[in-house]
Amino acid sequence: MPPSPVDLGIVEGYYGRPWSWSERARVVTRIAPAGYRFFLYAPKAATALRRRWREPMVDDELEPMAAFARHCRALGVRFGVGLSPSDFDAAPGSSDWTHLAARIATLDAAVGLDALALLFDDIRGDDPTLADRQAAVVAFAAARTRAARLYACPSYYSDDPVLDRVFGARPPHYLERLGHLLDPAVGVFWTGEEVCSREYGAAHLERVAGTLRRAPVLWDNYPVNDGQRMSQYLHLRAVTGRPASNAALLAGHAVNPALQPELGCIPLLTLAERYRVGDAAYAYGGAFARACDAVLGDEALARALRSDLIWLQDTGLDRLGDLATELRARYAAFDHPAAREVVDWLDGGWRITDEIVRTQ
Repeated sequence: MPPSPVDLGIVEGYYGRPWSWSERARVVTRIAPAGYRFFLYAPKAATALRRRWREPMVDDELEPMAAFARHCRALGVRFGVGLSPSDFDAAPGSSDWTHLAARIATLDAAVGLDALALLFDDIRGDDPTLADRQAAVVAFAAARTRAARLYACPSYYSDDPVLDRVFGARPPHYLERLGHLLDPAVGVFWTGEEVCSREYGAAHLERVAGTLRRAPVLWDNYPVNDGQRMSQYLHLRAVTGRPASNAALLAGHAVNPALQPELGCIPLLTLAERYRVGDAAYAYGGAFARACDAVLGDEALARALRSDLIWLQDTGLDRLGDLATELRARYAAFDHPAAREVVDWLDGGWRITDEIVRTQ
């Protein structure tokens, strides 16, 4: 297939039950031929990258990560991690500088990073020094990592006012200040006009680029379904509202995937198709059908999934009633990982609670 016109990748940044390393390997094997070129490992459950970022990592954490990184590179996919030092003490002489240097050195030596992301999302942010402190952390990391690419996620990564309600009012000119202080080579993540944006328009992306002094890297929160409400639904439909023409306005497009690794490949493949064929040739219904066939490889299973889409994506798990039993029996009859994911979802295995979000 021809290469994607945009640097397309995965940022595994969801709350809830993390994928297994074998599931990650299957996903990358599936999407790399479609044009995905990077994978950032940063699930909220990866405590060694979040709440335990100061503590030494053990071989059981590093060895499977290193094996997966090798698998990615064999497929032409860059591997990186997202570090979230959310409670970082940036005062001069703080021991946190030493801890951060040690974590980066460990990951570089034991895993080998092609990319490193500093993630400051979902933390309290109403501090006038926020941009200066975060830019200092990014510069410190850039001077110590061997990763060729560096990313940063701002604390206010969208225009969405929900961030100000939950994490405090954003400091005046926060994004302008952060964009001014960061090295121009650092990619800055942006989720759009909303945390989970329905679409990305050229005028919006151009304005954000002016604010950040660089084209943004999209952190696209479709098809992720990791909230208490969103986990009630399987996000399967083909992408819309993401024009291929945006490629010229972006430094990259990173997708936060669905909790279900196999099923989540369906919308991932449709995004790659949209960029590959262009806006004039893209039809989301046909793209969905082709992605179902590619992922499921079973005509009867693909037909069932297309037929049941209204129940799986639109109705909501708690509103299925007796239909849930019928659906469970239908998908339990298929020996396929995607069908098993549907059954697991129907059984409540992917349900996300507010407590999970608060504690990860």
